[in-house]
Amino acid sequence: MPKRLFIAGFDTETNTFVPIPTGRKGFEEGFIAHGNATSLPENYCSAQLHIWRRRAEEHGIEVIESLCTYAEPGGLMVRNVYEEFRDEILADLERAAPVDMVILALHGAMAADGYPDCEGDLLRRIRAIVGTRAIIGAEFDLHAHLTDAMVEHADILVGYKEYPHIDIPDRAEELFTLVHDAACGRTRPVMALADCRMIGTFRPTQQPLRGFVDRMKEMEGRDGILSVSLSHSFPWADNPDVGAKVLVVADGDRALAQARADALRDEFFAMRHEIAPRFLELDAALDEALAAEGGPVVIADVADNAGGGAPSDSTFCLNRLIERNISNVAIGYYWDPIAVKFCFEAGLGARFELRIGGKCGRTSGQPLDLEVTVKGLATDVTQRFGRAASKMGDVAWVEANGIDIILTTLRCQVFHPEGFTKLGLDLASRKIVIVKSIQHFHAGFAPMAERILYVAAPGALSPDFANLPYTQLQRPYWPRVEDPFATES
Repeated sequence: MPKRLFIAGFDTETNTFVPIPTGRKGFEEGFIAHGNATSLPENYCSAQLHIWRRRAEEHGIEVIESLCTYAEPGGLMVRNVYEEFRDEILADLERAAPVDMVILALHGAMAADGYPDCEGDLLRRIRAIVGTRAIIGAEFDLHAHLTDAMVEHADILVGYKEYPHIDIPDRAEELFTLVHDAACGRTRPVMALADCRMIGTFRPTQQPLRGFVDRMKEMEGRDGILSVSLSHSFPWADNPDVGAKVLVVADGDRALAQARADALRDEFFAMRHEIAPRFLELDAALDEALAAEGGPVVIADVADNAGGGAPSDSTFCLNRLIERNISNVAIGYYWDPIAVKFCFEAGLGARFELRIGGKCGRTSGQPLDLEVTVKGLATDVTQRFGRAASKMGDVAWVEANGIDIILTTLRCQVFHPEGFTKLGLDLASRKIVIVKSIQHFHAGFAPMAERILYVAAPGALSPDFANLPYTQLQRPYWPRVEDPFATES
């Protein structure tokens, strides 16, 4: 029976197309705990570790806890920062050895200067320390690049199934059970991958993908299948492994795992046109929102989503609202620490000229100089992501031209309406709410939305997946090629 469990978390998502370095400061603003995350309040980064500790202690298993850290998605991680955090985990593991189980909270699309596959590198080094006697499991993000190295050096990989990622705790519970069963000798997990040769962003909140995900869940725990994951992958990464993949974990039967993965890949590929994300041009989205009965109509500005590494300070949507004289709109979140500082300095109720956005490069647009009124100020604001808190920093609500704008000191995407409402802003009375997010806003905003629209405004995250400037990807993929299985590069 297993007696000792080692747990750790190391998570960020890397957009290789944006010039925003991911360094130590990014992790400090996110979360860093050196072996004590589970003694602190649970948050987005540490939720899995809390579950694994609780489950292990219920079984009388000793828990050795290492690093837990997270940074908001950005560009390539600074090399020495990756190596420092990786080596901290490895050193803690060497001191803890021998262990029976290792469970990690990873992303799967993490890259650093000199390390295109950080998770594969970390898992390989962990396997070298623990050998084959220990069971290694990892939970990964739905937008992971599932690499051969990850599959080779882990025993069990389990991915989020939902987008928004409301199921992180559920997958953590499942992973512990699978790893514990394997460590007890009740199962012999084997894994198989199938490459879907598809790149895009897909929405499990909509049919037919909703039904596909539900069928995946129904397969688990039956007929020798332990776990099924569909990784959508992260499109904005120049990586040889980018692209959707199916991963199946079976009990001792690799041929069964491969056959099931291949069948699910074929089914997923067959629905590619039905599940392809659809985006409106900005003016078309605004016209549709204005024509809708009631409100609010929620518009997702997908190209400036901080959760995909974008700066979250682009002004294209805001500028167009002003040009068209559209009011009764709320928009956020704008990452603009300088503007927030000025708002706090001016004070609640102050009216003055404020420069907003457009600070991080061409994909941010031009800064806007607006006559604003400070309507709300708050410090250390958080918004919910699932059941966990996610930091926004200090936040200011300003109004200009009948438009309510939320400004933050920490770069973050929109998860939940409370990022607006905690400052006193009544979203229900607004005709339009524009959120800088791709899909994670959906769980929080869908209950209040008259309808939800997705807009392809200019920005760092182009949804033109057929023409993203990959240099490392060698195999053909849809939508660049209609049938990549019949077209070899």
